[in-house]
Amino acid sequence: MNPGHPSDPPVRFADAEEINPFQLLLDLHDHAVARTPRTGLDDVLTELALSAAVMSWWTRWQPLMIHTALQAGADLTDIAKATGLDAGNVVDRCRRWADVQMRLDISGRPSVDPAEVQAIERRLGSEVVR
Repeated sequence: MNPGHPSDPPVRFADAEEINPFQLLLDLHDHAVARTPRTGLDDVLTELALSAAVMSWWTRWQPLMIHTALQAGADLTDIAKATGLDAGNVVDRCRRWADVQMRLDISGRPSVDPAEVQAIERRLGSEVVR
């Protein structure tokens, strides 16, 4: 078993959420491929807990990746295709994330450069209408 990884699979979201996010993906995969018609209650609850933790993690991670893609020069259409979201949802998620990040104070500075966020907004121009 991996260090820091529980020996018993979690059957509760709170326990699954404590697992490293990348390990969560591996554990969820392993559980999903091992499931049979005779899978027991704990196995089903484990898969449910793991999938809920993955979704919770991903909803926090995706906006950062959207921002990173914009920084790398991706356009809104490419990001929408990559995420399966419509352009409006991409913009909303990125903006909500950026707004929170700019309000965070890390040693007297926001966690994301407001000028960088403004540059992304300007680059996208009419694609990103408030």
